[in-house]
Amino acid sequence: MSKASHHSPFHTLGNNATIRTVDVVVIGGGIAGKACALGLAQLGLQTIEIAPDLGNPLPSPAGPQWGQRIYALSPSTQKLLAHLQIWDALDHSRLQAVRDMRIFGDRGEQADQLHLSAFEAGTPQLAWIGESNLIEHTLDQAARFQNKLEQIADTVKKLETDVDGVTLQLENHSPVRALLVVAADGANSPTRASIGITTSEESYSQSAVVANWGCTKAHLETAYQWFLPGGDIVAMLPLPNKQVSMVWSTSPENASDLLSLTQSDWDKKLGLIADGAVTKHLGALTLNSAPAAFPLRKIRAARFIGPDHNPKFALIGDAAHVMHPLAGQGLNLGLRDVATLLNILSKRESFRTPNDLVLLRRYERQRQGDTSALLWVTDRLKKLFSGSSNTERQLRNFGLGLVNRSHFIKRRLIERALGDIDFE
Repeated sequence: MSKASHHSPFHTLGNNATIRTVDVVVIGGGIAGKACALGLAQLGLQTIEIAPDLGNPLPSPAGPQWGQRIYALSPSTQKLLAHLQIWDALDHSRLQAVRDMRIFGDRGEQADQLHLSAFEAGTPQLAWIGESNLIEHTLDQAARFQNKLEQIADTVKKLETDVDGVTLQLENHSPVRALLVVAADGANSPTRASIGITTSEESYSQSAVVANWGCTKAHLETAYQWFLPGGDIVAMLPLPNKQVSMVWSTSPENASDLLSLTQSDWDKKLGLIADGAVTKHLGALTLNSAPAAFPLRKIRAARFIGPDHNPKFALIGDAAHVMHPLAGQGLNLGLRDVATLLNILSKRESFRTPNDLVLLRRYERQRQGDTSALLWVTDRLKKLFSGSSNTERQLRNFGLGLVNRSHFIKRRLIERALGDIDFE
């Protein structure tokens, strides 16, 4: 049973100034921040979301062009969005179910592949592919009708933490005071830095080149991924209407070259990947979005709550962790942060406020294991397929075939990728 906090809507500072007090402030305007703010308000908590771009709501995507920011949405993400009453409101004509995944090694041999099947796993689908704008637009629409949620387009310039909560000084609005602050302000989170939470960071010395394509062959609701000699990884994710979204992880130098290719150059390039396997499966590909690139790195915050001496902050999404896109799990991991926080706050004892240390420690403890495991596995896979020795090549390609022959291991892999969250 959810509970709203009962407190005065105003707080008197030492200089006799009064400022508004709310239960929770969410800093950040991405999918994780918007989903968290909406969920907190639905729990009855007076919530303010703050981000510079909240004053420019995203339009509903429409037409034949698909956005560049494409995500694989796991069943755990679908469950959260359904809990927030968002899933059914999405335009499902712009979502593509994934029922098969085919992952190929870098020797080009038929046995060096892993096939994951929704049918074999006994699940309707392994994931859905959809646009960031589609999800954000729907979240924006829901926020407009939630009377416990206010969105402020502004920047936080100072945070002051005391024994009872946090006071936020804003660039262009009056100060706000909150019992709890949720940091959802991205990989370079100023909030995380301001409360002294350190990170471990590692550059992969790669960039991801993303682009959308029309294909002449049906993708058969299949996501493809090729590990290439030299460490590149090419993924082709299915979209509606015989389209695919490409994520090519490569060196920054090659990424720069790819961004400048013409359609005829791309035809040649794609025809050579994995000895022509891409065009064999998907046919001729026609570019229908401008390619873009972004650097790849691994980030993990040392703590998910802070500051150490008096925690009043919780980190979610990229503010807590960033991973390589080869597993397609970055957004899903961030939304499992959201689901965990909402679940803990919804089940809190009546005498605990949202910033109670016991609750924050529950959140951190529950998220540490899932995050550590997924970051470790993704990092190990990336480095294993970047190695160039014959021993490493034999090991990784033999491993793909070995896993492919084990129904039990494949089921465990699928269960891990699907994720699990619990709402009551």
